[in-house]
Amino acid sequence: MSHIGIFASVAFLPHGIRVLATMFFGWRAIAPLIVGSLVADLLFTPSYISNVVDAMLLESILVGAVSAFLAFEVFKLLGKNFYVSEERTLHWKQILLIGAIASLINSIGQSIVYSELFPVHHDGLAVPLVYLFGDFVGLVLTMLALMLIFRWIRLAGNLTKN
Repeated sequence: MSHIGIFASVAFLPHGIRVLATMFFGWRAIAPLIVGSLVADLLFTPSYISNVVDAMLLESILVGAVSAFLAFEVFKLLGKNFYVSEERTLHWKQILLIGAIASLINSIGQSIVYSELFPVHHDGLAVPLVYLFGDFVGLVLTMLALMLIFRWIRLAGNLTKN
């Protein structure tokens, strides 16, 4: 379990960005999410790790980038189109639901990607659970931060009007 920290995070804020970007841009968000993840990995992943697991990192980036899109598409297949449009906005509960499903998809995908490094045995659920938890906490924190920022902007706008 000690090596999971190399690949997972307790509060992975980019998952919130994935969900929100996909909510607004659909499939068009995938390429920018891949580029952003590649740049982040180049900047923040130590070279001794990236040299050992280069192919896995690329697979991991792809899984992460498409996870939110797949979640939106699952709901679309079920008759619930949760993409934002001019006539439709989402409630925060719907965003959390999509984010939870995207997190589940990502955690399953990441456990498949990293199954060579972390073979399934008595703690075989460790990788998916850490990803699931980190993604969801990251989404909640991202949404909370954005809600507070937008509230502050509204309040600041009201104060300047008076």
